[in-house]
Amino acid sequence: MADLKQEEICEEVERLAKPATSEAEMLNGEKGPEVKPEEMDKKEAAEEKKEEKLPKLSAAEFRAYNSMAEHMEYFHNHFRQSWTLLYTACENNKRPQNLSLKQFLSTGLQFCSHLSTHHAIEEQHIFPVLAQRMPEFKNGKNAAELLRQHKEIHKGMDAFEEYLERCRSGETELQLSVLKEKMDGWGKVLWTHLEQEVRTLGAENMRKYWTVEEMRRMPM
Repeated sequence: MADLKQEEICEEVERLAKPATSEAEMLNGEKGPEVKPEEMDKKEAAEEKKEEKLPKLSAAEFRAYNSMAEHMEYFHNHFRQSWTLLYTACENNKRPQNLSLKQFLSTGLQFCSHLSTHHAIEEQHIFPVLAQRMPEFKNGKNAAELLRQHKEIHKGMDAFEEYLERCRSGETELQLSVLKEKMDGWGKVLWTHLEQEVRTLGAENMRKYWTVEEMRRMPM
């Protein structure tokens, strides 16, 4: 994938929606709540809570605990819309009437750029904070499933992006049947990831690990 400049990353994130400014801030050094060593003892208690039936959340508590899921879903819907536009064109073997060839190729390349930026922010600024208590976001040798999905997505997306770049440069002519093949290999894992990540960040799961005040300091 082409290297993304700092300015381009911020512009892309801001383009999606106002809530995205928080992601741009993270690229400038903003961090989430630090978990002190003594707070790590809470992890065992959190694990025990998984087996308990937790009390019903108030409306305010639910909003706090579900805030990251809502924010993530906003971005994920954008990715779903872009994917659907591109894939539908491939299935119909016809570009949307309102998009020129140049615009269609740009749509695909922007999709790659935005998704790459989104994942970079997650892995650098969000997942490390969550991983302090949540095994679903652990990285490293035995990385959690969500991190493994990122790698699988990017493996497929790199080939997809490379093909679009060759089409844009004129090196090869766009064939929607070929583009579809470049999407088929990683479409399932992408859509699974978009749903699973939001579910993992949902209120009922987040409340097992974090307090309401900690949620309000999260980097999203």
